[in-house]
Amino acid sequence: MPDQQLKSWIEVAPDSDFSIHNIPFGIYSDNNVKHHICSAIGEYIIDLFELESADLLDMNRSVLEEQYLNSFIELGKTETNRVRQRIIELLSSADSILKTDKAFFNKVFKKQSDVKMLMPVRIGDYTDFYSSIDHATNVGTMFRDPANALLPNWKHLPVGYHGRASSICVSGHSFHRPKGQQKPADSDNPVFGPSKLLDIELETAFIIGKKTEMGDNVSTGDADNYIFGMVLFNDWSARDIQTWEYVPLGPFLSKNFASTVSPWIVTLEALEPFRMKGYEQVPQLLPYLQYTGEKNIDIKLEVFLKPKDGKENLIIKSNYKYMYYTMEQQLAHHTVNGCNINVGDMMASGTLSGPEPHEFGSMLELTWRGTKPLKLNDGSERKFVNDNDSIIIKGHCEKNGMRVGFGECAATLLPAK
Repeated sequence: MPDQQLKSWIEVAPDSDFSIHNIPFGIYSDNNVKHHICSAIGEYIIDLFELESADLLDMNRSVLEEQYLNSFIELGKTETNRVRQRIIELLSSADSILKTDKAFFNKVFKKQSDVKMLMPVRIGDYTDFYSSIDHATNVGTMFRDPANALLPNWKHLPVGYHGRASSICVSGHSFHRPKGQQKPADSDNPVFGPSKLLDIELETAFIIGKKTEMGDNVSTGDADNYIFGMVLFNDWSARDIQTWEYVPLGPFLSKNFASTVSPWIVTLEALEPFRMKGYEQVPQLLPYLQYTGEKNIDIKLEVFLKPKDGKENLIIKSNYKYMYYTMEQQLAHHTVNGCNINVGDMMASGTLSGPEPHEFGSMLELTWRGTKPLKLNDGSERKFVNDNDSIIIKGHCEKNGMRVGFGECAATLLPAK
């Protein structure tokens, strides 16, 4: 367990996502730096390359100036955890050189507002799961018989599909409204054009930290050794394109045009104090999906919608604890057939919805297919996302005076090209 009395000599606001209990990892650039690995404390990034330039991390400096975190992660958890603990030591020691040498401080610490955060990992493969029971029940109720909202396999395995890695972008990007086929309710034939029902999906994702070979599988008990950390994730969805295309093989053009990730990877070690008991899984799962201990995580999640030149509107307040299947179960299922995984692979949770209406993780659910529009603080309404709207996802854990957060996962929808 972490030391709850740990305190940084750098002042950190009580509501900061980046306390000394966090120490996430990311990649930044600015006018002088093309790309360096960094961490964060309060309002600052911490340049790990500059730390090692003074031999404070005892590691290969070249790894710290790569474009992505993949090589750093490949060093293994023993090494990356050692680096994280060393940073914590430097931030909590009263006689730290970082505190006593002002010139060195200015080389290592930069205001987050003065740098650009980059995509943290090179994503080889991306998988999206469908593991929130409230979301699956809501969607099944809308589009099928409410008495049989969940398909027969749902409570036996974590449903998932392989998505597109090339269109996953880091927070702060914008993209154009996608176009594709849709079938109007009053027509026997499809039409082509911009999606009219552009939606968000409140998700998290985990990053693979250790590779396997083809034929290997990862057990639920060993899964945490293969998961480096987590990010926030928005899997944008074109609902009208999806409705027409998803039978028989599932999402395709309705999902592959854009997804958004937060730039900071929060390690599993930082999230460990916030573990909690998950759902009772009935019927009992097959042995390879069973696990012991508390594997869900209490991550408070918020989604804001900001119109162009307008103010942020809090539209969703949910929690990762509502996941029915854990990350460990998702990874065990993903690899049980011998599918190999690689460092940097990203696996998303699927839309996270809670049992209450304000906890629903998509506008499809929030507005119940557009029948209950959201009222914004400027008096306008939304059934789905409008052109030039920005969506901002935030998330943090808080317990016993410790706060660990993810920063922002934000993107803006532009008109169709």
